[in-house]
Amino acid sequence: MNRKQRFEGIVGWFAENRPVAETELHYQDVFQLLVAVILSAQCTDKRVNLVTPALFERFPDAASLATATQDEVLPYVKSVSYPNSKAAHLVSMARKLLSDFGGKVPSDIDALMSLPGVGRKTANVIASVVYDQPVIAVDTHVFRVSHRLGLSDGKTPEAVEKDLERYIPVDKRAVSHHWLILHGRYICTARNPKCSECPLTPWCREFAHKQQP
Repeated sequence: MNRKQRFEGIVGWFAENRPVAETELHYQDVFQLLVAVILSAQCTDKRVNLVTPALFERFPDAASLATATQDEVLPYVKSVSYPNSKAAHLVSMARKLLSDFGGKVPSDIDALMSLPGVGRKTANVIASVVYDQPVIAVDTHVFRVSHRLGLSDGKTPEAVEKDLERYIPVDKRAVSHHWLILHGRYICTARNPKCSECPLTPWCREFAHKQQP
């Protein structure tokens, strides 16, 4: 089975059986999603969702967050990974949003990446989830699942992103990001993947290797 056939089989299965797939982060507007995605780096969505209600109540928008200090934000995010740096990034991000973008979260990838705490993965999440751009954010789940399935052998998230965008149709890219994340979170887990429950084994390269004598 070649890579194109794998993509066709896997995307086809998801499109038929999981047509709706969305982020599990809780948010009410694009600013809140941006904050949540920044906090989610190397941290679970579940943990972030426990933290953000109080954070958003205290700092509901860029203007309110921009007037805060790192020390004021820290108590709200102390239970996530790297709380000190994330608190600093959030304040700096809000200030740059106000100074450079009038408080509005931009849709352009490069503009998003100019914000403190925003890397390519975060920028792609915002661009695809909010602005429906045909980009795929590659986090640890997407990176792992793509390699196990045989969708990419890229050594970096950017290389995996290019492989995915090469083979996944434009109209399926935004939702494909969520397909792969959720599959990695609940089925193709880092430790002890649930191959016996996985519907993608007919196309999975690693599963095929396991079946060889």
